[in-house]
Amino acid sequence: MQNQSIQVKGLQKSYKQIHVLKGVDFEVEKGSIFALLGSNGAGKTTIVKILTTLLKPDGGTAFVNGFELTSQDGAVRQSISLTGQFAAVDEVLTGRENLIMIARLRHLPDPRQLADDLLNRFALTDAADRRVATYSGGMRRRLDIAMSLIGKPQVIFLDEPTTGLDPEGRIEVWKIVKELADSGTTVFLTTQYLDEAEQLADRIAILHEGRIIANGTLAELKKLFPPAKLEYVEKQPSLEEIFLAIIGKKEQKVL
Repeated sequence: MQNQSIQVKGLQKSYKQIHVLKGVDFEVEKGSIFALLGSNGAGKTTIVKILTTLLKPDGGTAFVNGFELTSQDGAVRQSISLTGQFAAVDEVLTGRENLIMIARLRHLPDPRQLADDLLNRFALTDAADRRVATYSGGMRRRLDIAMSLIGKPQVIFLDEPTTGLDPEGRIEVWKIVKELADSGTTVFLTTQYLDEAEQLADRIAILHEGRIIANGTLAELKKLFPPAKLEYVEKQPSLEEIFLAIIGKKEQKVL
């Protein structure tokens, strides 16, 4: 467990008659970027909500930063941070005021200095005293991630962090995610953008119909893809082609 930030075994969750998670298993190494891929409704957000203590599982076990999810939920919350699909920033306040507010809520010393450091790190110094309502989508997302780093969490959960962003905004977020991992933070990323996982992730897990059906590095997942036919020029398959091929295989087995 020493090298693992997250360990999940047999995770289950149902909503009334709908069995969303049917025994999910995976591990996430410390300081790595782990991408959870899946179609809309696959259960990605349900997994994030369970691992961030917002939702109780129906079965299975999970450890986050060495803390058992249900019996040590307070310790789990102290060591993680969550950035959801939509930026949780106060549009009436300025960027600086948003950061100072979170630092004060966490009872941290010198909130103003902390805010200034994060504004500089996320290239928001020039916009620090503007109301967030005037920010672009990419700037709001940068501020949102900056707010989630207050208190230096060991694991940060990013639930579809680039949803609704333009290409420039997405690239900005990608750069931040890479920097987080380089600094030793473990990043748990959910996405339906396959190029995002391809660009960022050390390991990629594919969630389909309530189970992890593939889990590995991009190179390992490529080995699951059917080999190129000899009459064509051989090319490396994209993650999108691998994803569709793996899901297609599973669906064919059911049929």
